[in-house]
Amino acid sequence: MISRIGGSVVASLNAGEALKSWRERLSIKQVELAKVMSISPSVLSDYESGRRPSPGVAFVKRYAEALIKMDANRGNLLGKIMEPTEDSAILDIGEFQQPISAAEVVKMVDGKVLSGEAYLDSSIYGYTVLDSIRTIYSLSGFSFYRIFGATTERVLAFTKVGIGRSPLVAIRVSQFKPRMVVLHGPSHVDQLAIDLAERERIVLALSSVQREDVFVKLFRKLIPG
Repeated sequence: MISRIGGSVVASLNAGEALKSWRERLSIKQVELAKVMSISPSVLSDYESGRRPSPGVAFVKRYAEALIKMDANRGNLLGKIMEPTEDSAILDIGEFQQPISAAEVVKMVDGKVLSGEAYLDSSIYGYTVLDSIRTIYSLSGFSFYRIFGATTERVLAFTKVGIGRSPLVAIRVSQFKPRMVVLHGPSHVDQLAIDLAERERIVLALSSVQREDVFVKLFRKLIPG
C-alpha cells in the first residue's frame, strides 16, 4: 500500500493535491495526521496546498505510513478501496506527464460541450475510462474512489451510456468530483445529467466517436511509451 500511495503522489504533477486526496478518502483530519507524523499542522497544510516545494520521497513515505497506521485502527478502509474486482468497471486509467486543458480533451474525443463551457481552460491531470453499466453494479461506496487515481482533477470517460443520467447521479452523491466527464454512446443526453453537471461545475461533453474501442484508446495515446 505504501508503494501504491507513494507512486501515485510521485507520478502526479500536483503532489500536494494527490497527498490531500488520499487523506480525504480515509476521512482523516489534517491535524490528526500531523500529530501521528510528529509535524505541525501548518507544515502539513503547506505541503498539501502547494505552498511548500514538492515533498521528497522520505516525506511521502512518512505520510503514507501514517495514513496506513491510522487507517488500520479505523477499519482498514484502504483495503476496501484497493481490493480488486473480477469484473472491473475500469477499462483504463492513467496520469498525464503534462496537464492538458478540458478544451483539448473535447477536441480529441470529437465532443460537444453540454455544460461547463466556462471551465474549458481547466487543467486535466489524468483520465479514467469506465464501462458505465459495470460502474453501476461493481463500483459503490469506497470502491468508487478508485476511479480517481492520483487526483480528482481528471476526466472520467464513460462508455455504453444510455442517456447519461446514471454516471452523473453517481458523481453527485460521491464525496469526490472529477473536473470533467465525457459520455460515449447516446445520441442525446438527459437534461437531468446536464443540470447535475452544471451544479457540480463539471465540464460535460458528448463524444461523437463512433467505435467504442477507438474511443477507449484515445486517452492512452496521451501517455508516452
